[in-house]
Amino acid sequence: MENIKGKIFAGIGIVVVIAVFFVIFWLLFYQESTYYTKIDNTKVEQLDSGDMRYEYTLDAYNEKGNSKEVIFKTSRELKDDAYLKLDVMLTRGVKSWEEVQFSELPDKVQEKYE
Repeated sequence: MENIKGKIFAGIGIVVVIAVFFVIFWLLFYQESTYYTKIDNTKVEQLDSGDMRYEYTLDAYNEKGNSKEVIFKTSRELKDDAYLKLDVMLTRGVKSWEEVQFSELPDKVQEKYE
């Protein structure tokens, strides 16, 4: 009977460890959200060193219109009033961005910028 309980606890322990590794892996590499923002060069900070010389702190919106403050760095100052599509990860922040046209923004995001 003791041997069976030990095997059950060992099996549960293995399942828990695998689940924890899966959650960590998902948080680091797979969870990603798309947000949209409009460049406002009054909210850029010029950094003193490194390749990424500009840091933006902007409000961004997801496709449902929910807002989130995002911070990201660039190597150059971006075009004022340009719209960006941001790939944002919970643990890593803004992973990548690309300029998009106003017409490419989801309807709820367009409402925020009209």
